[in-house]
Amino acid sequence: MSNREQWSSKTGFILAAAGSAVGLGNIWKFPYIAGENGGAAFLFIYLICILMIGLPILNVEILLGRTTQKNPVGAFKALHGDSHWKYVGGLGVLASFTILSFYSIVGGWSVAYTFEALRGTFHSFETPQVAAEFFNLKNSNPAWVVGYHTIFFAMIVVIILSGIKAGIEKASKFLMPVLFIILMVLVFQGLMLPDSDKGMSFLFNPDWSKINAKTFLLALGHAFFTLSLGMGAMMTYGSYLSDKDDVVNASYLVAFLDTLIAILAGVAIFTVVFSSGYDPTAGPGLVFHVLPPLLAQLPGGYIFALLFFLLLTIAAVTSAISILEVSVAYLVDEMRYSRKKATLIMGALVYFAAIPCALSFNVLQDVTILVQGKAFTFFDTADYLASNILLPLGGFFIAIFAGYVWGVDEVVKNLLKGNSESVYFGNTILESSSSKKVFGLLIRYLSPILIFLVFLYQFGWI
Repeated sequence: MSNREQWSSKTGFILAAAGSAVGLGNIWKFPYIAGENGGAAFLFIYLICILMIGLPILNVEILLGRTTQKNPVGAFKALHGDSHWKYVGGLGVLASFTILSFYSIVGGWSVAYTFEALRGTFHSFETPQVAAEFFNLKNSNPAWVVGYHTIFFAMIVVIILSGIKAGIEKASKFLMPVLFIILMVLVFQGLMLPDSDKGMSFLFNPDWSKINAKTFLLALGHAFFTLSLGMGAMMTYGSYLSDKDDVVNASYLVAFLDTLIAILAGVAIFTVVFSSGYDPTAGPGLVFHVLPPLLAQLPGGYIFALLFFLLLTIAAVTSAISILEVSVAYLVDEMRYSRKKATLIMGALVYFAAIPCALSFNVLQDVTILVQGKAFTFFDTADYLASNILLPLGGFFIAIFAGYVWGVDEVVKNLLKGNSESVYFGNTILESSSSKKVFGLLIRYLSPILIFLVFLYQFGWI
C-alpha cells in the first residue's frame, strides 16, 4: 500500500521488535524452564539455538515484511502469487490469534498481581503454598479472571488504535527503557542478597550431565517462542520498515536485547530463590506461587514485589501489541478495512475467544480436550496448539520458502539492501562467499531439520 505507515526511526523499530520478543517468555517462562533443566546447561544450548536457528529465521521474517510491505498472508502472495504459500502466512495469523487468546489471561494475572503488590497483599504470604492457595482461590472466581483479562486487553486495543508511530512505537519507546531500568534494579537487589552466588552458579556454571536431546529440543522450541518467530509478528513489524533500513543489524540487536533480558530475569529470580533456600525447579508456578512471598519478605520487599509485577505487565503488553497487530494488519491489507475497524473487529474476536481460556480455571475446568493422551483445558489446548504446533510449523515453512522457493541468493541480495552506516554489526557479515554458504546451510538444512525434530518431539514421535 502506497500510504502504508512506517516507523519514524530505526530506534523505534528496534525497541518495538525487541518489545515483541521480550515478553512473558523471558520473565515468566525462561526462568522456570531453565530451572527445570539444569540452569546453565539449558542456557548454553538456548544461546546456540538463538545463534544458529533463531537469527537466520528472524532475518528472513523481517525481510519478508520489509520487501513486500505486507502482512504475512499478503507477503507470500506478493512473492509467489495466489498459491498455497499464502496459507503459510495464514498459519502465522492463526498462531497470533491463538496465542493471544491465552496470553491475555496471563497478562491479566500480571496486572492483577501488580495491584495486589500495591495493596501489600503478599506480606501475609508466609510460604509459597499459601501463595499458591491465594492464586488458585482468585482463579476460581470467573469475574476476577475475566475482569483482569478485560483490563489487559483494553490497554492493548487502545495502543493499536493509535497506529504505528503514535501507538506501538510511542508505547515501545516509553515502556522498553522502563522495563530495563526496573529489571536492573531487581538484578542489583538480588545480587546483594546472602547466598546470591548460588543462584549465579546455577545460572552460569553448567552441569553438563543435564544436557540431552530433550534439553536441546526444549531450548529450540523456547527460542522460537521468545523471539516471536513463526507467528507473523516480526514479518508484520518488518512491513513498516523502508528499503533504507538495515534488516541484518536490526535482527542482531533484537536477538541480543531479547536474550540479555531473559538472562537478567534469570539472575533477578534465581538470586532471590536461592537466597531464600527454595527449589528453582518449581515450574510454571515459580512467578505466581514462589516469588510473591520471597520478594515480600526481603528488606524493601513491598517495592521489589511491586516492581517485579510491573515488569511482568510491561513485558506482557509489549508482546501482546505485536501479536494483535498481525491480525489487524491482515484485515487492513487484505480486506481494506480502516485501522479502527480492523482493530475493533479483531480485538472483539480475540477477546471473546479468550473467554473459554479464562473460564478454564473455574466454570469450565472440567471441560477438557484429549491431546496426546492428556486431558487439556481450553487454556492448555490453546497454549499447546500455538507453542508446540503452529509456531514450529510456521518457522519450518518460512525456512523452506526462503531456502528453496525465494532462494538463498535472492534472500541475501535483499538482506544486503539498506543503510549500514553507524551500525553495530553491519551487512558486511553476509558479503563474503563463505558467509553466504554458511547462511544458506543454516536456512536450507539446519533450521528446517531441527525445527522438524522439535515438531516430532512435541508429538512424542522421538
